[in-house]
Amino acid sequence: MLAYVQTGIEHILLGVDHLLFVLGLIWIVRSRWMLIKTITAFTVAHSLTLAAATFGLVGVPERPVNALIALSIVFMGVEIVKLRHGQVGLTARHPWIVAFAFDLLHGFGFATALTILGLPPGDLPLALLAFNVGVEIGQIAFVFLVLALIWAFRELQLRWSRWSESIPAYAIGGIAAFWFIDRTLLIITA
Repeated sequence: MLAYVQTGIEHILLGVDHLLFVLGLIWIVRSRWMLIKTITAFTVAHSLTLAAATFGLVGVPERPVNALIALSIVFMGVEIVKLRHGQVGLTARHPWIVAFAFDLLHGFGFATALTILGLPPGDLPLALLAFNVGVEIGQIAFVFLVLALIWAFRELQLRWSRWSESIPAYAIGGIAAFWFIDRTLLIITA
């Protein structure tokens, strides 16, 4: 069980696409309560699709899922840019709904990774639970790290030039756009 918890932690901390999406949510959501609600919705959604895919109730091809995951991160980058320009987008209005909807998709990505590892048929529920717990530990550690960095920047009263405040949004969107194009080409050329 401990091995699957560790694998879940490693998977989330090495899963840059998932972390970029979570970073985008943190960037948009301003209230602590709404952030807790949003991260909880995110957790519930990927837990549902991870379980459904692992138990063989739903099957989704890996390449299209990976392309759509990248597209969900592009969406997040666009939402951050909108907010920076004073436009309240869907994610700013209802972050937990967006997190839930997109993480249904991200859960299929986790299922693919878990399937590649190989699961013990007799201990499938326990292995799935342990992996998911590991994913959550890693995700919560990442959220706390980002929040600690935000707090430290505020406490140190570091000021960035106005133009540099958009860099994270464009970095998130740009990296994700590259992934989307790359992953779409994999589908087309397969």
